[in-house]
Amino acid sequence: MAQHVAPPTADAPVLPAKLPIGAIVPWAVFFGILMLVLLYFVGAEQGATSVVSGEDVHEWVHDARHLLGFPCH
Repeated sequence: MAQHVAPPTADAPVLPAKLPIGAIVPWAVFFGILMLVLLYFVGAEQGATSVVSGEDVHEWVHDARHLLGFPCH
């Protein structure tokens, strides 16, 4: 079986498409708020600042709390 190699062409290089900043900002805000909410539940959801009563949230995020270095005992 013969293989043919195409000779290189002198066309302009293909540049990646640029995303407009207006398309990125809403997603960045959404993920920023999501990360802050997750950080709150992992790092501060217990005791006097608790939004959810009981120990359920604390038990769900207990290992993540230790992994990230938050004290909880």
